[in-house]
Amino acid sequence: MWSDFTPLELLADRLRQAPSADPEIFSAVIETCDRVAALKTAGKAARLGGMLASAAWTDAAITLIALELPAWAIRRLVYEDGEWICTLSRQPNLPAEIDDSVDSHHQALPLAILSALIEARSKQAGGAQTAQSRVPQTGQVRDQVLCCDNFA
Repeated sequence: MWSDFTPLELLADRLRQAPSADPEIFSAVIETCDRVAALKTAGKAARLGGMLASAAWTDAAITLIALELPAWAIRRLVYEDGEWICTLSRQPNLPAEIDDSVDSHHQALPLAILSALIEARSKQAGGAQTAQSRVPQTGQVRDQVLCCDNFA
């Protein structure tokens, strides 16, 4: 049953069920972050470690997005009907109607932000797979070369 789910889907489900942010949740999220692991090794994620040590969960979640998904930005962060709604976007200057963004919600603000991070990572992983499948595969033609430019 659980083998049908990806690690990101399992983590998203864990975030949905968590009542509040804690070190274990952040550790689970950070374990899936390739860029953050590399930055930690290079000593460039010390600020994130300080935030986690002082339990600054919201600041740590926002910093985690900046480190792991530098092409994404928080487009919207609102509290509505007892839940925090976080929207991440790669193009925050586009009108919301045509923007390809991800939305997430949770009663706890840091978990709403972390859920949006996981949704964006899932979207990137899915986009990379579909981009590879959209490129038509053709064989090389070695017999003739034809110029199709119109110089008129």
